[in-house]
Amino acid sequence: MPLCCLNMKSSVIVLILYCQVYAEAKVLHIDLHITGCSDSDGVDMYGLDGEEMWYADFNKGKGVISQPPFADPFSYVPGTYEQAVGAQGVCKGNLATSIKANKNPPETIAPPHSSIYPRDDVELGVENTLICHVSGFYPAPVRVRWTRNNQNVTEGVRISTPYPNSDFTLNQFSSLSFTPEEGDIYGCTVEHKGLTEPLTRIWEPEVSQPSVGPAVFCGVGLTLGLLGVATGTFFLIKGNQCN
Repeated sequence: MPLCCLNMKSSVIVLILYCQVYAEAKVLHIDLHITGCSDSDGVDMYGLDGEEMWYADFNKGKGVISQPPFADPFSYVPGTYEQAVGAQGVCKGNLATSIKANKNPPETIAPPHSSIYPRDDVELGVENTLICHVSGFYPAPVRVRWTRNNQNVTEGVRISTPYPNSDFTLNQFSSLSFTPEEGDIYGCTVEHKGLTEPLTRIWEPEVSQPSVGPAVFCGVGLTLGLLGVATGTFFLIKGNQCN
């Protein structure tokens, strides 16, 4: 058997044992690094336990720490973004070679589904964040557009990089910072090559009205109680007169 095959088998065995040690110690973490590309888009992202940690913003020409400010601070080594840029060149070269070698196979396409919800409990006039979760799609990218009262909104909008699901489809989050006001209607519109038309989800603040039920019941109960007392008094007087 060639030596390279022996080395490959040894590597696989070491990897399995390594995972078992972590399982026995009950310290399980999934570290993820994704490099992807197409004719028009590219992604380079690091994740941990299902959370996006860092991604390369090729439009702004820099790497972005995507964890919230209250998380423990961390950083990536200098040159991480430059490595991501270099990896895009390699990816696109490999993509062209793979397409040619496989005789340009048909692309697998899965349309997305979406949901929209607020991050925190809604209070009118209190700043909050709307989240649009897009999942189950392949391939990337999806385009997400926000509206407020049918007007496009771009300020306060953020979108994550695509993250893989266990079935190899992708999910992605877009968020909008906003202050809910009564009567406002927000929309999240998703566009993807798997959709025949854009997919839009609508959200509006729910304003709870004070309930009148208890007051009505108390009033009716009090009225019936007073009527019962009056009726009893009437018959008591009549009984005394007969005696």
